[in-house]
Amino acid sequence: MSEKPLRRAEKPTFYFIGVTTGKSSIMRVFPAWAKYLRLGDCVLQGVDFRRHDDPESYRRAVSFIKRDPLSIGALITTHKIDLLAASRELFDELDRYARLTGEISAISKRGGRLVGRAMDPVSSGLALEAFLPKNYWRRSGAEVFVIGAGGSATAITSYLLDSGRGRNRPARITVSNRSTPRLREIERVHEQIGEDTARRYVHAPKPGDNDEVVNRLPDQSMVINATGLGKDAPGSPLTDEARFPRNGIAWEFNYRGELEFLRQARAQSRERNLMVQDGWMYFIHGWTRVLAEVFDVDIPAEGKVFEELSRIAAELR
Repeated sequence: MSEKPLRRAEKPTFYFIGVTTGKSSIMRVFPAWAKYLRLGDCVLQGVDFRRHDDPESYRRAVSFIKRDPLSIGALITTHKIDLLAASRELFDELDRYARLTGEISAISKRGGRLVGRAMDPVSSGLALEAFLPKNYWRRSGAEVFVIGAGGSATAITSYLLDSGRGRNRPARITVSNRSTPRLREIERVHEQIGEDTARRYVHAPKPGDNDEVVNRLPDQSMVINATGLGKDAPGSPLTDEARFPRNGIAWEFNYRGELEFLRQARAQSRERNLMVQDGWMYFIHGWTRVLAEVFDVDIPAEGKVFEELSRIAAELR
């Protein structure tokens, strides 16, 4: 489980459940955000698990948060699917996206009830729209290739497939993963969404398998690194032989670590006229959406307050 066992909280405590939480910018940003948002005397505590940890470890953490009076909730990264699978019956309420995707990114309490929410479809969508030209998919006819089939991949593809987007959806969405069970699970989620966007699922145990997909993408397409490679583990899901689509977009979901995928994309940005984005805006939207949920406060996704939170975070990055 975590390096330190969870102990009864002495003040309102918000947990960050991840892999290398101590290295995250949020450990410096949260106190400044809490002061600006007037959240009171509260603390953020990191809880580190191994990737695909023992299910009982996840259950102990969720059980502790549920029963401890001053443990007010949590944000989950990396473990979104595994944690919910291990502790589903401990929750009194799951939102629509949590039930659909089988993952949660936020734990909160409402009236003594433990609530699990999948916030990433919203936060990843907000991050995407912050840099994507208006009606991009409808105008370009481009595709999306998402590398990785975990919680973040499920979130962004669920957003892109949403019927509320009308015709402004990618011509095709391809998802790859090193193992097949997660591919089958994300395909199940997509089938439940039920939209007619073309989809493809690729078993890619080696980076070269992803290269083959990238090299065949039409111009203006988007390639997303939704794996932990480059942050939680070294490397990239691509080799240096991959050729990003001309006039396309490369989106690295991570914002910290060695970020090898980001380096590869930037190396081709001029030659391929490639728009390159890291995960910083995803970080901002992800944390502010969960803070709003856990602390039950209104945090707008744009405007003066959001811009000030972004400024504070950038200064402490």
